[in-house]
Amino acid sequence: MMALENESSEVPELSVVVPVHNEAENITPLVAEIREALDGKFNYEIVYVDDGSTDDTLAILRSIAAEFPRLRVIHHKTCFGQSAAIWTGVKEARGQWIATLDGDGQNDPKDILRIIDLKGGIEGLDPSLVLCGYRRKRRDTWLKRISSRIANGVRSALLKDNTPDTGCGLKIFARHAYLSLPFFDHMHRFLPALFLAKGAKVESVEVNHRSRRRGQTHYGIKNRLWIGIIDLMGVMWLRRRLKNPIAREENIES
Repeated sequence: MMALENESSEVPELSVVVPVHNEAENITPLVAEIREALDGKFNYEIVYVDDGSTDDTLAILRSIAAEFPRLRVIHHKTCFGQSAAIWTGVKEARGQWIATLDGDGQNDPKDILRIIDLKGGIEGLDPSLVLCGYRRKRRDTWLKRISSRIANGVRSALLKDNTPDTGCGLKIFARHAYLSLPFFDHMHRFLPALFLAKGAKVESVEVNHRSRRRGQTHYGIKNRLWIGIIDLMGVMWLRRRLKNPIAREENIES
């Protein structure tokens, strides 16, 4: 279940989707950074999905949204996980283009505009292109870096998705392309492979990565590697069975 808390009447060009669970300390500074990066550049909205938080995350989001109409707040009554939160956010988003960010503040919102500008601005984005952040210089704990390195290595070897960092929360893609993908739990770990299987192009762009300053990480070796391996087998099966028929309507003259 979910409830829409705030909506702006302005149709945005870009929707910034931010899934969060118990990130109360990071809400206010991250919203401020997104505004600093994007205000005055083009029409945009911020779609926060509170995935069943048990702290003050929802209350803080509601408070900010009351003063800032571009912020929309969607709430899962219980925790469904990051993939479900992203799916909800993209489905409810009103922009043609989606930029996703992790809610922990480790992604730099300035990279959204920098990546878009690299492609000639919002008007120059290719609907068939998926842009993935690449955290070449990770600012994480040693355990998180090692577990991610192992998971990325195993995934890359088996899926051959040509993406060095699928775990980066910063991605930019066309909303309709994302919604054409099959939805399942943990799908956010495999987005490049899923997009490629649907005929899209995937490009990695180096981005800034920052240390977590507030709150605690929700991921470790268990949910990065062991659960990921089970999901990986499913993605390999699914990708072999995805079909992309090319069709056109015939112009029949009477």
